[in-house]
Amino acid sequence: MATLLHLSPVFLVMSMLMVLRRPPVQAAMAGAALVALLWLVDAWMATGTAASGAALAAARDTGVLFLSTAFVIVPGLGFVILIERMGVNQALSQWVRSLGLGPADQVVFIVLGLAPLLEAMTGFGVSLIATVPLLLSLFERRAALRMALAGMAIMPWGTLGLATVIGASLAHVDAAALAAVSSLTSAPVFLVLGALSLHLAGERGARAWLLLGGFGLLFVGVLHGISRWMGPEVAGVGAGFAVALGMLVRALLLRGTAQAAPGWPRQAWPYLALALAIVLLKLLALATQWDQRWIVQGAQVAWKPLASPGVALTLVLALLLARGAGHGVALVGALAARAKRPLLTIFFFLAMSQMMVKAGFLSGLVQLLAELAPAALAPIVAAFGALAGYMTGSNVGGNAIFMPAIALLPESSHLLLAAVHNSAAGHAALGSLSIVMLVLGLARTNAQEEGELVRFGFALACLNAAAVALAALVMAGLGVF
Repeated sequence: MATLLHLSPVFLVMSMLMVLRRPPVQAAMAGAALVALLWLVDAWMATGTAASGAALAAARDTGVLFLSTAFVIVPGLGFVILIERMGVNQALSQWVRSLGLGPADQVVFIVLGLAPLLEAMTGFGVSLIATVPLLLSLFERRAALRMALAGMAIMPWGTLGLATVIGASLAHVDAAALAAVSSLTSAPVFLVLGALSLHLAGERGARAWLLLGGFGLLFVGVLHGISRWMGPEVAGVGAGFAVALGMLVRALLLRGTAQAAPGWPRQAWPYLALALAIVLLKLLALATQWDQRWIVQGAQVAWKPLASPGVALTLVLALLLARGAGHGVALVGALAARAKRPLLTIFFFLAMSQMMVKAGFLSGLVQLLAELAPAALAPIVAAFGALAGYMTGSNVGGNAIFMPAIALLPESSHLLLAAVHNSAAGHAALGSLSIVMLVLGLARTNAQEEGELVRFGFALACLNAAAVALAALVMAGLGVF
C-alpha cells in the first residue's frame, strides 16, 4: 500500500497527461507538488529529523541537473530561432531535391541521414522543418507525414546527446558507456523504422532492402564507435553525417562525370560551423583535459560545464549574432518566450524525480523489480521508459521520471537496463503528441489526418519499445552483459 501511495505522483502525472490532456508543464508541477506534500507528511510522522539533509541533497542535485540541461537548451533554442529566420532548412530541402536521387535512395538519405543529423545537432524537432516540406514534395501526402514521424523517432540523441548525459547522471553510469550500449539497444529501431519508411514509399524490392541494410549498419557502427570513444555529444551527428556523406558519394557515382553535383547550400553554413565547433572542442578536451578544471558538484551528481555541448552552441550563436543573423535584444525576447515552457517542465520533472529518490519513494518499486527474473526486467524497463518518454514528450523528462530507479537496482544490471530505458524513452518521446502536433502544424493537416497521425505515433512508441526490449534480451542471452 505504501508503494502505491509513494508512486501516486507518477500516476497523477500520467492521468493529467493521458486522461485530462493537460500540458506537460502543469503535470510536472502537480507531480512535484504531490511528492513534496507526501514527503512533508512522512517527515512529520517521523518527527522530521531525518528529512532535512535529504531535502537539501534533492535540491542540490536538482539544481545541478537543471543547470546542465539549461546550458544546452537555451543556446540551442537561440541557434534554432536564428537558423529559422535565415531560411537554412528551406535551403537544405531545395538542395536535397536537386540531387536527383531515386525514391529508395531519397528515403534512406532523409530518414537515416539528414533527419538524424539535424535532430542530433539541435533537437526540439528542428529536423522536421526541413524534412516535412521535403517529404511532402517527394512522396504521397499520407506516406510523407508518416515518414517524417518515423525519421524523427529514429534519433533519440537530439540536442547533442543531452538526455543520455542526464540519464547517465541519474543512473550513476558513465555517459560514453551508456551511449555506446544505447546504440545497440536502439539498433533494431533504426532498421525497423527505415524499413517502415521504405514500405510507405512503395519501395519493397530487394535492392531497397539491401540499400537500407548497408546504410543501416553504417549508421549503427558509426553511432556505436563515436559514442564509445568520444561520448554521446557528437555520436548522433557523426552517424547522420556518415549516412548522408555515403549517399552523396553514391549520388555522384550514379550521376557520372557528365553532371556536376550541386554544392552545399551557402545558407546552411551554421550547421557546418556547429559541427566543427563540437568536434574541435571535443578533441581539445581529449588532448588537454581542460574540461576537468571546472566541476559543479551536487550531492550525488556532478556536471562539467566545459565539457557541455552548450559551449559549442554558445560560440556559434555569438558568431551568428556577430555576422548580423539577428538582433540581440529581439533574440532575447523570442528566446524567453520559447524556452520558458520546456525549462519549467524539465525543472519540475527533475525535482519530482530527485525528491522521490531522496525520500525513498522508489524503494518499493525497486524491490519489486529486483525480485523479477532478468528476462522480465528488460521488457518492463522498456515499457516504463517508453511510457515516461511518450507522456512527457521529452527524452530528458522521460529519463528524469524512472531512470533514478535504475541506479537502485543491482549494479550488475545497471548499464544494460539504463540503456534500455534511455533508448525506449528517447524513441517514444520523438513519436509523442508534442512531436505529432509539430508535424501537423508544419503540414497544415485536417482533423482526419490528425487522428490518424496521433494513432500512428502511439503505435510507433509501442513498436519501438518492443524492439528495444527484444534487443536487450538478445544481448543478455548472448552474454554481452
